[in-house]
Amino acid sequence: MKKSTLTIIIVVAVIAIVALWMASGYNGMVAVQEEATTKWANVESNYQRRADLIPNLVSTVKGYAAHESETLEAVVEARSKASSITIDPTDITPEQFAEYQRAQAEVGGALNRLMAVAESYPDLKANQNFLDLQQQLESTENRINTSRREYNEAVQMYNTRVRRFPNNILAGLFGFERMNKFEADESAKQAPKVEF
Repeated sequence: MKKSTLTIIIVVAVIAIVALWMASGYNGMVAVQEEATTKWANVESNYQRRADLIPNLVSTVKGYAAHESETLEAVVEARSKASSITIDPTDITPEQFAEYQRAQAEVGGALNRLMAVAESYPDLKANQNFLDLQQQLESTENRINTSRREYNEAVQMYNTRVRRFPNNILAGLFGFERMNKFEADESAKQAPKVEF
């Protein structure tokens, strides 16, 4: 075999190995990115479920606590604001992510105030429709928490993949950037005051 033929075979083999490595690395990053975006969609789906429960909850409370209109309006306004924010998890800035988290925290806070108002109305607390909605809301909040945790785990896998060498080279070439995780709301860092 001639030396030039052997050189060509070696060059072709090296190119084939590099191409296979690039394809494998690229496909691996796509897979973990898709996993993370699917988990994000689950988070949004659960937030949407909560948003869908709010009108029924507000109308049920409105019938019993009509003079609590400020609280009811705050819930509706927070829902509207949170529902208007749409995010592409593969192309999100930290500022957009923080805005999304703030909007969802406002909904949670407004719902907590609504539930506190409901405590003042024994007839409302005994209403089966309200009890069902309250149970569905609690279940939804648990789903949201689980979805956010699963999203953070998927983002961790993705971020680890795109930051490790040599995948970080491919990530740079093909535009794979780190994704943001959910973090605790600022208010969660302080212990709540309990008064008896």
